[in-house]
Amino acid sequence: MLAMKTMKGAAWLIGSRFLGRGVDFFTLLIFARLLSPADFGLTALALTVVLIVDTVLEVPVTQALTRLPAIDKSHLDTGFTLNLLRGLLIGLVVLAAAWPVAAFYDNPALAPIMVALSAGPVIRSLASPRMVLFVREMSFRQLFTTEIIGKIVAVTAAISTVLAGGGYWALVVNFATGGAVGAVVSYALAPYRPRLSLARLSDFAGFVGWFSLSQLVSALNWQSDRLLLGAYIDKPALGRYAVANDVALLPNQTLIRPAMQPVMAAFTRISHDAERQRGAFLKASRLAMLLAAPMAVGLSLLADLVVALLLGPQWHAAAPFLASLALSAMAVPYFQTIYALALAIDRPALIFRLNTVELGVRSVLLPLGLFTLSAPGVALARIGVAAIMFGVYLLQVRAMAGLGLRAQLANLWKIALATCAMALAVLLLRRGLAPLEPAPLIEAIATVVGGVASYVSALLLCGLRLGIGPGRLELVDRW
Repeated sequence: MLAMKTMKGAAWLIGSRFLGRGVDFFTLLIFARLLSPADFGLTALALTVVLIVDTVLEVPVTQALTRLPAIDKSHLDTGFTLNLLRGLLIGLVVLAAAWPVAAFYDNPALAPIMVALSAGPVIRSLASPRMVLFVREMSFRQLFTTEIIGKIVAVTAAISTVLAGGGYWALVVNFATGGAVGAVVSYALAPYRPRLSLARLSDFAGFVGWFSLSQLVSALNWQSDRLLLGAYIDKPALGRYAVANDVALLPNQTLIRPAMQPVMAAFTRISHDAERQRGAFLKASRLAMLLAAPMAVGLSLLADLVVALLLGPQWHAAAPFLASLALSAMAVPYFQTIYALALAIDRPALIFRLNTVELGVRSVLLPLGLFTLSAPGVALARIGVAAIMFGVYLLQVRAMAGLGLRAQLANLWKIALATCAMALAVLLLRRGLAPLEPAPLIEAIATVVGGVASYVSALLLCGLRLGIGPGRLELVDRW
């Protein structure tokens, strides 16, 4: 029953993220035709600084409340107070950094953008902490409602801004509005009377310490390439890189990441049983990679068609970025499964360790890629980072959960084989269609259908099936 409840929770979150990202993607398609790559590059720099500060100062209130055996009003008050203090601190840091950042990048337009963005974290921090009660019960319909309403209002405001001639300010409006609306909606779904209190701070302190350190390093990891490129390439090129990166991460953000929240809750419920946790980890990681691997490889192989069909001709130069960045995202789902397990067993120090190792690898490979091949070299370097980190992830799981390398690789080799079969089919189809010079849409449809058919066929030949029964939904290995 726990597995089915987890799947239902994941379905709500995936549905929420899928529709939310669908709205985001629809907005991106509109903006890609109404705004220039330079507009995206300018806002990407401002948003990068905001996201770094936001991530560095992350306080895991929801995660901490989820893992506590029981919570009361004083826990919620402490969580609300921590979120509010965090939001105010983020707003002040972003506000103070606005003019120095604009001076560093020699672009005065950055300052007013960052000033406007500084209000967003403060407003989002006011959301009702009682929403965590739904997470604890693995009921995610309310989170679905909150995100979708926020997205719809945000995209409406953003499109109105760009049609009114607001230019790149539409991107700022889109980013800031969704969180504010979500905070308002949270009180309708989970009524709460705000009260400032830190009476239960001790229940958060140990968890927050390691998590905050981990988030600091994680922020440097995920935004380091944009910060590096922002100082060495022009804004149009940075805009193409940023948009390609957003598209490359879309599958993980839409399907895998939202599924990890109920998975973490499920890991927490069986934290007393190491054997069940090992089995649950193998199932969760296999399902995550089953979805992520073919999407990453397929997106890489069809990058030129994706850019041509969705973004338009002015984005043609983003295709090589997308081809590399899509592959670099393939290891992310494995990390997210490790992340969920580490939080469930109250070992956030492991996440800090992994993020620190990745920062070291990035510090070597990204500058090397930049100074050899410029921006394309950075995108290629990220593939190298992903490959090295996947090996590190395997070693960490062996130490954390007692799952050897052989067990982990045996859990994934059929997915790897099926992904290779799909890649071969797509390459052969594209080569066969080339002399016919089909329209990009026709070629995309043909290759996607062929790729999916070959992937599913290879999985079936390898013996993988989707087992469905009372209280059960999982991958079944027939041999």
